[in-house]
Amino acid sequence: MSDRPSFTRRRVIATGAAAATATFLTSAAAVADDSTPKAKPTIVLVHGGFADASGWNGVVSRLQHDGYETIAPANPLRGLPTDAPYIASVLASVSGPIVLVGHSYGGAVITNAAAGNPNVKALVYIAAFAPDTGEQLGVLLGKYPGSLIADSVQGVPFPNPDGSTGTDLYLRADAFRSAFAADLPLATTRLMQATQRPFSASSLTDVTQAAAWRTIPSWGMVATEDKAIPPALERFFYERAGAHVVEVPGASHVPMISHPKATTRLIEQAVRATG
Repeated sequence: MSDRPSFTRRRVIATGAAAATATFLTSAAAVADDSTPKAKPTIVLVHGGFADASGWNGVVSRLQHDGYETIAPANPLRGLPTDAPYIASVLASVSGPIVLVGHSYGGAVITNAAAGNPNVKALVYIAAFAPDTGEQLGVLLGKYPGSLIADSVQGVPFPNPDGSTGTDLYLRADAFRSAFAADLPLATTRLMQATQRPFSASSLTDVTQAAAWRTIPSWGMVATEDKAIPPALERFFYERAGAHVVEVPGASHVPMISHPKATTRLIEQAVRATG
């Protein structure tokens, strides 16, 4: 009779110790195993002026093939005070990490839109503006020679909701290919010109309110035959931002269309470096 309680207590103690040991070993194994795959970021691709989201199609198909959730929203092209908050709202709808990509004027939009969003882990500029706080794109375009945009656009008035008149900028049919996409087939650029989305001339005078590249790692692609944003200006932007830079020889202003593999490769470099 006197030994039975002692045996029971020993059995309970031994069972508890075994359970604690198993829990410890399981926890230790979980800590030691860092091979658990991390969630891939969502890639958000923002187009610029004279274009729409279809310009990203070759990149989107490759990113989707590689397993990335990809969004290419319609940039309103109404100026930074409208476009940056709109893209910021798109970013706010995405759960988890984001790699944010901008082409041309879209680079200025993401520079403003990403500020203060902790989910944006990397910025990727594709032949893009990367302005600093207080800067205007029209002024920046005059920093280096080589842009054909000023001599290639046609202004068309449009009514603003408040009754004032704005000006939309279109690339003329006779200048579209040379100024925007000289490394694409003529048949392709004729379609692009006919379906182009104009952007508000106010975009050139709007003042940049934030510079997300100051706090978010960035990557930049220089299109060496760009006749819209001079390659020297792209290099200036990327060097100032401390970006990881690649150059695409012979590329026009639309390397995401003419060189989708190189564009995808740069985006995925940003993913790996910040993942």
